This record gives sequence, structure tokens and C-alpha cells, in this order.
Amino acid sequence: MIAKTLCGLEDVLANELTSIGAETVETGRRMVSFTGDKAMLYKANFCCRTALRILKPITHFKADDADTVYREVKKIDWDNYLSLDKTFAVDAVIYSENFNHSKFVAYRTKDAIADYFNDKYGARPSVRINNPDIYVNIHISHDDCTVSLDSSGESLHKRGYRVSQVDAPLNEVLAAGMILKTGWHGESNFVDPMCGSGTLLIEAAMIALNMAPGVCRKEYAFERWPDFDRDLFDEIYNDDSAERKFNFKCYGSDISPMAVEKAMKNVCNSGLSKYIELKIMPFQQFGEAPKPGILVTNPPYGERISANDIFELYSMIGERLKHAFTGYNAWILSYKEECFEKIGLRPKQKIKLMNGELECEYRCYELFEGKNKEYKRELKNRESRGGYDGNENNARRDSRRERQGKDDEYRKYGRDPERRRHEGENVHRSQDKERRTFSRQHKPYDQNGKTFK
Repeated sequence: MIAKTLCGLEDVLANELTSIGAETVETGRRMVSFTGDKAMLYKANFCCRTALRILKPITHFKADDADTVYREVKKIDWDNYLSLDKTFAVDAVIYSENFNHSKFVAYRTKDAIADYFNDKYGARPSVRINNPDIYVNIHISHDDCTVSLDSSGESLHKRGYRVSQVDAPLNEVLAAGMILKTGWHGESNFVDPMCGSGTLLIEAAMIALNMAPGVCRKEYAFERWPDFDRDLFDEIYNDDSAERKFNFKCYGSDISPMAVEKAMKNVCNSGLSKYIELKIMPFQQFGEAPKPGILVTNPPYGERISANDIFELYSMIGERLKHAFTGYNAWILSYKEECFEKIGLRPKQKIKLMNGELECEYRCYELFEGKNKEYKRELKNRESRGGYDGNENNARRDSRRERQGKDDEYRKYGRDPERRRHEGENVHRSQDKERRTFSRQHKPYDQNGKTFK
């Protein structure tokens, strides 16, 4: 079988498939191949968060032109997969200089299937573009052709919980992949301060609970196959033995009341209101993040915002990360290098991801305690003494521990402990005053209802 995914998420999907018992798992370009039985086909559709669709190949052949494709497709025993009373649709994906147009290949494939039945029965199944009984997929790379049945139907990113959305919502598969890339599985709080319609929050809560992403989905294409086993699928669907407790929460906020209202509708529809808290709040008013925690967010990229405004936004993001999220790993998805530069922090990690047609970067910032200059000075001193082998992450972790545990370390950097303590109290008093002022201006959202109090 073949599981399709987004560019950059192949390794995550491979791990998911391995964890549910798939065998012979191999990654490719935006896909992962694997082997398994009918139960594995059902599980891959129901359990994999980063799969877009699951294909079951039925034949392979070589072809340099559309006529060869027609002849080879017509040789398939279509009675095993399709009948006269069923409908079908053909999707073609082409990566070859020999074929100029994918729609023409899809058209010739459709002709071959129709002529197979016409020659045998004098009648043919109907073609239906939307919601057919059988989805046929043909993939051509150079001259290598694979004809498959699409067991998913609608893309698996359509979980079924989204009932309302903002402009350019984050794809659910991408959101789940972003979270899984961090290594987070519910061991701490989860924060998205620019949550939009709440996709990252809902996917995070499902990951933390180990809830299958298909629980809200209405149907799969394999349910219309002639060999569909209802009892087997019901057993997989109703098995919640792998679910676990989530002892923290997912916190979301957004400057837009409309976005928060839409996020609340989606959260309520997903049944995860117990684990997700939402409020209307600009990121710049974020006072103190819940500890322990991780931040994952997808800020605007500047497509609908002027250059000056977008740079100010990313500068503000960097300022808030440094002051409100110490001790966090903060993961930011964007695609403009100049936006990342405005954050003003050195990334711990960079990952290439595709968000629609945009080639983006997903960067992690480790937000350590203390000043950046202190950290750099200490790192340089330690490396000069031969205390580290260039492993920056180990240096950063150890330096943080020493700053937290030894008063004389503070003195070494010209900041005595007593002065630092008083300054910390002043910062907290200022943040408390800011939060109290904001709470008077904005009434809380009713978590049990769908309207504002």
C-alpha cells in the first residue's frame, strides 16, 4: 500500500505506520509505502494523522504514451473492483516528460475501464466526479505507471470536526505533522497565541489523548468496496484502549473575536472543550505563559498584510517569546527569511515544510532563562576551556542549570542575586497589573456555551 503525505512529513508518517503495525515501511517523495492486511488498510486511514490518502496498487506497467496506458488499464480484471451499478472517478498524477497533460491520461484511463465493461456486458458503469463509489488513481513517474484504488475518498485532512474556518486555514495534516515534529505528546501545556480557527489546538489535544484522527469523519471510500468488512472496521473504530489521560491543557488566543468564535465552534464539535481554553487576546498582551509548556503557532506571512506591519508583528513575536515564554521551546512556521530575522532569536532547529504552494520553514527557538549575551559569553568561555565538544544544546542546558542553582554565577556576570530578585518582582507586578487591566476590558468566553457572556 501507499500512504500519500505532504513534503517534509514523510518521516513522521513512516513512524506512525510502524507504530500501528505496518511492515516493510519505506519513505519516498511525499509518500510512504508499506505492507499489511485489510485491517492495516483500515487502521492506516483511521489512525494516521499525517496521511492524505491511502492507495492500494492493483497493477504496475511501463508506458511511454496514452495509448499504452489505455491498453494496459483495459487488461485489468475490473469485475474484482467495480460493477455496472457502481460509479467511479479517475485521478491522474503525472511526473513525466512523455505525458503533457494529466487530464488526458485520466480521460484515457476512464475510457479503458468503460470499454472493458462495454465489450463484456454491452453496458458500463457511470462516471461521477463527486462522491463516486470507487476512486481510481493512476500515477506515472517517467515511464513507470501504477494503477491503484484510493481507499480514502476525500482527503484524510478532512477530519470532520471543522464546521467554521478563517481565511487560509491550516491544513489538519500539516498541523498534526508540525506538532509531531516537535516530539510533544502531551507532557506539558500547549500554547498557540495566534490560533485562528483552532486547528493546531484540536490536533494537539487529539495527540495528547492519543485519540484517532478519524473519530469525527463520516465515511471512507473503502466502505463501498465489494470486500468491505463492516465488523472488522467497527472493531477498529470502537477500540479506545490506546487512549491516555492528558493532565495539562491547550491554550489558544487570537486578536480576532470572530476567529475565537469559529475556533470555539470547532472545539465544541470535536468534543474537546474540556482540554482546550480559548480567549480573545492580542499576542503582545500575553503576560506569563503556563509552565511547563510548548508553543506552536502559524503567524500571518504577509500575503494580506503590508511589509511594515508584518515586520512589526514578527518583532513583537520575538519580544514576547523572550519575556513571557522562558523555559519553552517555541516553534514558528513562516516562509520569509526577513520575517524570521525580525524575531531576533537564534533558532535551535530549522525544518523545510510546504504550506499549500508556499515553501516554508519551521523553526524552533529554545527560550532559556537569563540574557542572550550572558549565554553567549558563558558558552564561549566553556568552549575555550575545552568543556564542550561544540554541542551547543548541552552547553545551553548546563549553563541554565548553573545560573539557576548558584548565586556566584550571577555575580560573575555582574548581576548580584539580590538585585535580580527585586527586578523579577517588579516585572511580575507589572505583568499582574497588565493582566488585571485587560481582564476588565474583555469579558471571558463561556466555555460551556457558544456565545460571549
